Amino acid sequence: MLLRTLLFSILAVFIFSNILFAEEFADLIVVIKSKRVLFLMKEGKILKAYRVALGKSPVGKKTTQGDGKTPEGRYYIIGRNPNSNFYKSLKISYPNEQDSQIASSLGVNPGGGIMIHGLSKKVEYLGKYHIIEDWTEGCIAVTNEEMEEIWRLIPDGTPVEILP
Repeated sequence: MLLRTLLFSILAVFIFSNILFAEEFADLIVVIKSKRVLFLMKEGKILKAYRVALGKSPVGKKTTQGDGKTPEGRYYIIGRNPNSNFYKSLKISYPNEQDSQIASSLGVNPGGGIMIHGLSKKVEYLGKYHIIEDWTEGCIAVTNEEMEEIWRLIPDGTPVEILP
């Protein structure tokens, strides 16, 4: 009986550890603004796909703080906030050098603080229905459950490609 219990325990630990470490990390985030979709990619293949809400004025590139646009271009995940006002958030490296040059040539502040985030306590009850309308200040929003999954699968430094 003791041997059977011991073997069962070893088998359970082996199976659990394989399941626990089987989840792959993504190596790229791709956002297609016109489709309102975010893909987590691994070696050119889609691992996960999510419907998203964008900035409340989503068409075109972000150039100015407060324009309500979601940026377009290549960025990186440069930090994370587990205590964000919007559940959890991953900070995107906007503005990049090109964004800063464009803003400078226009004599405007490019803004910043662009994140991939979940929902605030005020609207978390909306769940997947938060995507009915674009509502952020330029961020990319997903449900809290989706943000939990993205949080686990995206290491800091992951490239983010935001396409029109």
